[in-house]
Amino acid sequence: MRDKYKLVGPIYDWLSTVYSGKSIHRCKVAMLDRLKPGDKVLFAGVGHGMDAVHAARLGAEVTVVDLSETMLKKFQANLERENVGIRIHHLHSDIMQVQEYEQYDMVVANFFLNVFHEDRMVQVLEHLIRLGKPGADVVVGDFAFPSGNVFSRMLKTAYWYGAVLFFCLLAGNALHRIYNYPESMKKLGLQVREQKHYRLMLLDCYWSVLGKKAL
Repeated sequence: MRDKYKLVGPIYDWLSTVYSGKSIHRCKVAMLDRLKPGDKVLFAGVGHGMDAVHAARLGAEVTVVDLSETMLKKFQANLERENVGIRIHHLHSDIMQVQEYEQYDMVVANFFLNVFHEDRMVQVLEHLIRLGKPGADVVVGDFAFPSGNVFSRMLKTAYWYGAVLFFCLLAGNALHRIYNYPESMKKLGLQVREQKHYRLMLLDCYWSVLGKKAL
């Protein structure tokens, strides 16, 4: 399996902090307070995984999936550096190969779906929904779809393309428009229950979207 994040993986969290301050981290943990001890939660494309650690500290049974060996090694190094003794199940795999259907109380895709072209993104999101139990929470944290006045929308779009072009060049990620995740989630049968926005300067550049799977 080709590791697209071999170059940028080691500095992924540092890049996030430089680009967003603490907004990306806040976005990633936004919906985790809904977890209860014993809940099973899956993180798709976990990256450096401090959101997964947060979920485990809340008592959840956590599984993390990433195709990048570099990211998983960095995640493990973070656990060891922070002396985190929590058991977290690691899967080095393409998320589409994970077939634990209807096994998870929450499925989280933080800054993951944006690596795909739109048709593929919809396929992956549909697959993530299948992994959730009936009534499961499906959480997507990412760049927010542009809203507000014309000037605000232009700034948010330019900000997005700065990030997507960087990862397109260095990691081979897809180049595409900003996705309207609530719209995609509704089309796939989820009920969008909550959206939380996170700012950079005066702009709502990030959002965490919570969808509820039907019972």
